[in-house]
Amino acid sequence: MRLAKLKLENFRCYKDEISVDFADMTAIVGRNDVGKSAIMEALAIFFEELKLDKDDGCQGGDRKAVRITCEFDDLPEKLIIDTDFETDLGSEYLVNASGRLEIRKTYDGSLATPKVTAIEAHALHPTAAGVVDLLSLKKADLITRAGALGIDLTTVNKQANAPIRQAVWNGVPDLAHAETYISLEKEGAKQIWSALSPYLPAFALFKSDRASTDQDAEAQDPLKAAIRDALKAVEADLAQVQAHVETEVKRIADATVEKIREMDPSLAETLHPIVTMKKWDTLFQTSITGDEGIPLNKRGSGVKRLVLLNFFRAKAERAATEKHQGSIIYAVEEPETSQHPRNQRMLMAALSDLASHSGRQVIVTTHTPMLARAVPDDALRFIERQDNGARTIEIGGTLVNGRIAKSLGVLPDHTVKLFIGVEGKHDIAFLKGMSRVLNTDGVNVPDLEQLEIAGSLIFFPFGGSNLALWTSRLQNLNRPELHIYDRDEAPPTRGKYEDYVDEVNARDGCMALMTTRREMENFLHPDAIQEAYQHNQIELNLPNAFADFDDVPTLVAQAVHTATAGTPWPVAEIRKCDQKVSRAKSILNNGAVSKMNAARLAETDPAGEVISWLQRIDQIVIAE
Repeated sequence: MRLAKLKLENFRCYKDEISVDFADMTAIVGRNDVGKSAIMEALAIFFEELKLDKDDGCQGGDRKAVRITCEFDDLPEKLIIDTDFETDLGSEYLVNASGRLEIRKTYDGSLATPKVTAIEAHALHPTAAGVVDLLSLKKADLITRAGALGIDLTTVNKQANAPIRQAVWNGVPDLAHAETYISLEKEGAKQIWSALSPYLPAFALFKSDRASTDQDAEAQDPLKAAIRDALKAVEADLAQVQAHVETEVKRIADATVEKIREMDPSLAETLHPIVTMKKWDTLFQTSITGDEGIPLNKRGSGVKRLVLLNFFRAKAERAATEKHQGSIIYAVEEPETSQHPRNQRMLMAALSDLASHSGRQVIVTTHTPMLARAVPDDALRFIERQDNGARTIEIGGTLVNGRIAKSLGVLPDHTVKLFIGVEGKHDIAFLKGMSRVLNTDGVNVPDLEQLEIAGSLIFFPFGGSNLALWTSRLQNLNRPELHIYDRDEAPPTRGKYEDYVDEVNARDGCMALMTTRREMENFLHPDAIQEAYQHNQIELNLPNAFADFDDVPTLVAQAVHTATAGTPWPVAEIRKCDQKVSRAKSILNNGAVSKMNAARLAETDPAGEVISWLQRIDQIVIAE
């Protein structure tokens, strides 16, 4: 599952409900003390990585109703919630009007030790008499309810609750669907919540203001996050182990109580066996110690943050070809803390790479202009304090970016030698990855990633709707620009952005190129694509070569679907198809690009088009 939205109410500075949308990479920007950390820690509380503190309730709000709500998309297609019976969230009417899973946790923050008072799903749910409360009923009560409503259960599997609920809902002509809150702490719904837990993203928060103690979390958290990530991949197996242990312990405990009952029935009535389980990640201890035996927490803050930087770099490289079993969110407060600007750029590059992979989300907070400009407009979330103390949260864009610049301040960056404009993050990954593998193969092209880290060039993903904005924005910076556009359309039809190509080429110091193929993925060798997926134990049936205007990401996504699902491509489910194509683009521009080399590129690009782009970049940077 993927985090899509967070809502806060009565939490710290957020009295009235406020929401923030999340992408794969999200940068929350704003001045100090405006509420950035509150968002990060609210997420940590929701995912039970932190506990609500008595001071977390909004002083001017209802501290007995502190609410943290998370919405998720990319939901599991099937769930087993009782007796090996498969169901899904849609069939249980547990998704909202947008088709998302929306979970609200309510806390009583007025207590010395705040606690959760409710866990609910906000969903488009049946509200008709007799069917609104089915998720809260036990099996015997469900069967009784079906009889009262005249529902025939003769052919229904009565070993599980889900098929009985389905039969009742299917037998009522008007369910009167309406958005409502459903408790996930009663009977069937509690089972659903337990079944959903393994699908929730793991959450790792890296705070900026840590105390230096013998168990300094700054040193521990990267490896703790790695532990959570590893456990996420085997969560289903661990759940079986936990269930087995709980069953066996409860069996012995029940037998013990029965023996006590033989001797003292009154005492036995007061005994109720309870089995509790600690989190798996608490069972592992980690440490990083230097060559001289000096613990990392005794080193300088810059060194400790450098470990964090390289943790993310290592995770990003591994994610390029790794098959993800579970999703994880990396939340990093102020990555610029205690770091040289070069390391800041390296960290942002690593985080951006990590976020480009399926099952990985990155959230950062910053009030540094240089880091804010390193992400696309649609990844920016600007928090602003109003005169009455309320906060607003807006997505980056034409008008909002001007206010961000005014709020954070913008300093000139004289190290920038070139702006490179491409259509999206996947094109950036393609160019950086291709320059890396060609360099390794001895081809004389620049290493774009190193140039970006050094601050010599800046990529900007303009996207179709933002192209005119970016063109006007960069025009006054007096720096060279190189734009690379996908052709999209086969000749003789004009390319989708051909008018912009002409416009950019008419400006001094600027150049725009257009691919001769449909898009950059058309330059990938099928063998490189095969090897990227073989790393994930997936064998694809691909052609020996792609045509210049084949839709390569879609063809690959369809081949992956055939190899793994064994069902027809779900043409009618547009959103699901788009998600599959998006995952394919990520693997193509990261995993497959990493399997390319000079020989393979020579086969797919005999005219040397890709190398010519890279050499042109090198010429501009050297000239500047």
